[in-house]
Amino acid sequence: MYSVLFQFIYLSTLKINSKDFLLIDSTQYAHYVFKSFKQSHGGTINFEQFLNILSLLSRGSVGDKLQWIFGLYDINGDGFITKQEMLNIVSAIYDMLGHYTDPAVTEHSAREHVERIFHQIDLNKDGVVTMEEFMEWCQKDDLRTKSLFMLDTIL
Repeated sequence: MYSVLFQFIYLSTLKINSKDFLLIDSTQYAHYVFKSFKQSHGGTINFEQFLNILSLLSRGSVGDKLQWIFGLYDINGDGFITKQEMLNIVSAIYDMLGHYTDPAVTEHSAREHVERIFHQIDLNKDGVVTMEEFMEWCQKDDLRTKSLFMLDTIL
């Protein structure tokens, strides 16, 4: 159920025809998204909490959105993003959309992407990304910041 709901909300922002929409497997990414929702609500969320989260993602401040995104990548909730956690999320995204990108992704694309980006974000080179490092890196570039507002008019 979460997978279909996620597909409807997120993929409505992309230009994918209805036939391809039904072929997209968002199961793994939806798992991570809903896990991040539940982490901040004691392991479960009700419908009202779900709508509040969607509202935050669509109408929240840059800081609110970055905190949520950080929480998505911080799979175990320890306050740090490891390279493996980043790889898990990026792989889930590539598994979901890779066939619809140009150029199409390969089995090595996610790892290459993470290798390239992780070291840029890990400013002190200690092998983990903190919230502060993540916020600083994301806000350094106007394009990254503007992309956070992609869902403003969708939801």
